Amino acid sequence: MNKEKLNNIKGTYEVLKKDLKRRIVICGGTGCVANGSLKLLDALVKKITKEGINCIAELRQEDHNTEDATYVSKSGCQGFCQMGPLLTIYPDNILYVRAHAEDADEIVEKTIIKGEIIDRLVFTDPKTKEKVSNEKEINFYKRQNRIILKECGFINPENIEEYIHENGYQAAMKAYVDMTSKDIIDEIKASGLRGRGGGGFSTGLKWELTEKEVNEKKYVICNADEGDPGAFMNRSVMEGNPHSVIEGMMIAAKAIGSDEGYIYVRTEYPLAVERMKKAVIDARKMGILGKNIFNSGLDFDLSVMEGAGAFVCGEETALIASIEGKRGMPNPKPPFPAQKGLWEKPTVINNVETFAWVPYILRNGVNTFRKIGLEKSPGNKTFALSGHVANTGLIEVPFGTTLREVVFNIGGGVTDDKGNLSDSNFKAVQIGGPSGGCLTEKHLDLPLDYESLKTVGAMIGSGGIVCMNKDTCMVQIARFFMQFTQNESCGKCIPCREGTKQMLAMLDDIIEGRATEETLINLEKLAKVVQKASLCGLGKTAPNPVLSTLQHFRDEYEAHVYQKKCPAGKCEALMTYEIDPEKCKGCSLCAKKCPVGAITGEIKKTFVIDSDKCIKCGVCKEVCKFNAVKGA
Repeated sequence: MNKEKLNNIKGTYEVLKKDLKRRIVICGGTGCVANGSLKLLDALVKKITKEGINCIAELRQEDHNTEDATYVSKSGCQGFCQMGPLLTIYPDNILYVRAHAEDADEIVEKTIIKGEIIDRLVFTDPKTKEKVSNEKEINFYKRQNRIILKECGFINPENIEEYIHENGYQAAMKAYVDMTSKDIIDEIKASGLRGRGGGGFSTGLKWELTEKEVNEKKYVICNADEGDPGAFMNRSVMEGNPHSVIEGMMIAAKAIGSDEGYIYVRTEYPLAVERMKKAVIDARKMGILGKNIFNSGLDFDLSVMEGAGAFVCGEETALIASIEGKRGMPNPKPPFPAQKGLWEKPTVINNVETFAWVPYILRNGVNTFRKIGLEKSPGNKTFALSGHVANTGLIEVPFGTTLREVVFNIGGGVTDDKGNLSDSNFKAVQIGGPSGGCLTEKHLDLPLDYESLKTVGAMIGSGGIVCMNKDTCMVQIARFFMQFTQNESCGKCIPCREGTKQMLAMLDDIIEGRATEETLINLEKLAKVVQKASLCGLGKTAPNPVLSTLQHFRDEYEAHVYQKKCPAGKCEALMTYEIDPEKCKGCSLCAKKCPVGAITGEIKKTFVIDSDKCIKCGVCKEVCKFNAVKGA
């Protein structure tokens, strides 16, 4: 592959696309695929062809009859996961939500042929209740700054030519043909790009430290072992724009003097694995990967390796051990991977999102990148927004964006347990997954960046944001994350292996009504010990959800311990069920369904629950048709 050939592909593809009349892009991310988006794609192609319209399902250089054609293709994740399957029609920017194969005929007959908009498939704003058909006018998209995710939701991730048309591999060619290792490293350092995996370490500095090591063999590794509950940013980039990751790794390889790399993907991401493998094969066939890259005399090739799904393998030394065929367990540092990494050779490890930013920086320049975000945290960050918000999905915003903007504008506001919108229901967000902490109402205007979050005991982490309403029990939230980290502990060091187990047991005591004042004291003490004494990042950050909830919601812990009550009414062992005499109609349904006969009464009179017999199963509350049973 040389410059002339790369530009020829770009030019030929440009001509083909200019002749198209329209393009229909259907989300091909995991969520939409699971909901039937590929069946919708097939149904659309079939119907469009049946109507005598020139339909193209895959655009390649050899296609010449594109005049007035409709190009129907899949993309990666378009972000608005809650509304999937998603379908966008260009150049009109019409977005249809929750579209299925059975809607294909109507879409073609009304929208494609007649130009009419189908109201029932249009997004309804949760606040204003207005119908919005143009994706650019939907707050979820309008208030973001999608750069890394833009192409994920547009290009066909399985078509390398389409990536090349969008200036793909131009930055890699520039790095291999026109730049020295020092030039590349200096530019990445000047950009201020920080690792998007959670730690926020300087990418350029990491590359510089590796390049300085004298060794005949060096490696580049992409850490795609994304394991945080509710986090799917890396998965979506690999599914939607795998070539951006490859290109970023190629540039890193030139910078440090490497000829071999690995993409380490958890096996639970089958679609990401499939598309990454195809992207590597296609790049290799086209001569972009392999020998004598861009006639530079330099070689670089990649392998995609599937990890078994251990959360600890997100830690770089554990990941290296896994690639080497060993059990995934962390090692003390130093030495750092830059000094002794894979097979004791100097190794650069960055995550998916970090590598995806590298081509953008080299193509557009340092100044363009630094205009986004903050001085110490330039650029954007992707987040997976989930929980009690109207609009859940994958978002991208500049560093410095406030939590208020994310939750109430992009997220559309807070919902109660029945899905009703009420911003007054906001209670907290958990940010950074098991390694992060809770932010409360007083933090809503805090800018989201590495330094600001650190001051309040939280962290960016990989980018998961879970919103919680006032019906959420914060002790249960702490227990959920503690159970996760305890299960995922590799067991190598005692503080993490035993400490997380004991912390989980104490949280169980609190939730189940066995805790005393001493339990609270010991929980906090042990959390701080685990935080300081654990070997790796998993153990050191495992107590964060406990410590942050203790800090911001100590009153809830104390209510569980001293009053034996759960303020949110979620802990079954602490529930006391009562029947409201004003609402009870005496139908006896609760008594009939009670498994232990704890409810007595006469027909058409108020029934009563015997608290000594009640096992707090909640069946009475579930079956009551008059909302007469209350738990407190």
